[in-house]
Amino acid sequence: MHIVDVALLIAEGVQADGKRSVLGVSVSLSEAEVHWRTFLAALLERGLHGVTLIVSDDHAGLKQARQATLPAVPWQRCQWHLQQKAQAYVPQQALRAEVAQALRDIFHAPDREEADRMLEHFTKRYEKIAPKRTEWAQENIPEGLTVFALPQAHWMRLRTTNGLERLNREIKRRTRVAAIFPNVEALLRLARALLVEIDEKWKIGKIYLNMKSEN
Repeated sequence: MHIVDVALLIAEGVQADGKRSVLGVSVSLSEAEVHWRTFLAALLERGLHGVTLIVSDDHAGLKQARQATLPAVPWQRCQWHLQQKAQAYVPQQALRAEVAQALRDIFHAPDREEADRMLEHFTKRYEKIAPKRTEWAQENIPEGLTVFALPQAHWMRLRTTNGLERLNREIKRRTRVAAIFPNVEALLRLARALLVEIDEKWKIGKIYLNMKSEN
């Protein structure tokens, strides 16, 4: 028996009525750029249009594929993943909680102008004791502030990939029983069945985003 690890690529979106929808799923050998690009291109070929924001982490393959297929669409980098990444640039253990709180304050600023001001203060405070962290923050934190251009009522939902992470956990929970699939088609059939079930619940469930909100 030859066992091969594969990647399950999933995209979800919020429609004009404010409800979530599973946009697509695919099984690939990895999360390399070529596989993400093929996946996104297939969504566009099937009629995906009107995309106004992409929310994801900073995965290199996905980032490159997004830039190739949807280059004009604004990108919101997941703030939770940014928080986790930032810890690698904190040299002193004692400063980790302080830095984490400072980043949370930036992400929860009342508007983009204040977030930028707080980021500038953050970088000036640490530029001498942690220059690498300062350089990283200047280059990366603004990627997590795109959400400020949206109505304030949408910030909480779209600042992270938490919704998608919950979806992924549910898929893992439901597929863990099988553990090993005889082929790609078997995995894809199960994943699709589970996602159709979830999508149906979303259609009759509560509105995820109030699309009429202006502030």
